[in-house]
Amino acid sequence: MMEKFENSDYKRLVEKISNNFIKAKKRAYKAINDELILSNWETGKYIVDFEQKGAVKAEYGKRLLNQLSKDLTAKHGTGFSRSNIVYMRLFYIKYPKGVTASHLLSWSHYYELLKIKDDVEREFYENQTLIENWSIRELRRQKKTGLFQRIALSKNKSQILELAKKGYTPKTENDLLKEPYVFEFLGVPQNQILTETQLETKLLDNLQQFLLELGKGFAFVGRQYRITLANKHNFVDLVFYNYILKCFVLIDLKVNEVEHKDVGQMITYLNYFNKEIINKADNETIGIILASEKDDIFVEYATASVNNKLAIGEYQLYLPDKKVLKEKLREIIDN
Repeated sequence: MMEKFENSDYKRLVEKISNNFIKAKKRAYKAINDELILSNWETGKYIVDFEQKGAVKAEYGKRLLNQLSKDLTAKHGTGFSRSNIVYMRLFYIKYPKGVTASHLLSWSHYYELLKIKDDVEREFYENQTLIENWSIRELRRQKKTGLFQRIALSKNKSQILELAKKGYTPKTENDLLKEPYVFEFLGVPQNQILTETQLETKLLDNLQQFLLELGKGFAFVGRQYRITLANKHNFVDLVFYNYILKCFVLIDLKVNEVEHKDVGQMITYLNYFNKEIINKADNETIGIILASEKDDIFVEYATASVNNKLAIGEYQLYLPDKKVLKEKLREIIDN
């Protein structure tokens, strides 16, 4: 009968070997990824150099890529589909000096990024993928929901260009806002009307995706957070803490248009948190009222003299019209 090792020394041995194996796999993956990206970039360079040297005309360009795909696939098998060849060529054109962060992004990431025709928009998504460590799936979702346009619409031209170069990291309450927030991940049918409680429940049932939509640095604190004033109980729908801004973030959900009473209620919550809850190391609390509708003129007047860090935003349950978002953003950039 074989002796069964169960003592602590043996368990530590198993753990050491396991950790070493996992690290080795990560190093191997990184090395393969670096070489794949370099190889694809060089392949693109060879194609462009060949085209320029031979003055290949546009009508022959497609034939060249088709022939390359067939010959390289016959020689090496997978990896040289026509679409891959097209994107390798585009990879070199868009990144003629190479990529310095290749070890942090995979070829699949760059494949998705290269689908974006606008250079400013592509730069934003590349930087944001690095900052947020997005998976391919999350990168696709953020592109689909028009994250760049939704953030950029609240900024001027110089701020938009800065956003692309450095990515998105919130610094103030207004930086947290997107125009609009998109909760398509809830899967709500278009003919279904939600109550505020139902919306709140669905968001918490999909907390991971909700946090991704809110942005970087959010940690969930509580739901229906009780505040007692004048012997009456009041409840904040959702409370978060943002470790980047070092402050609490209170969110009230409204399934209808924002009203004056909603603003007054949030101001009360903010004053309470700032006096009763926060510590010396915390910054002032931020309040966000998220509604299905808002009137910009009303918001302007309702918050004009408010000293609190209060923002009012819209949400929608379905994917936005990216064409409309892009047209609005183009107006800002062109002016």
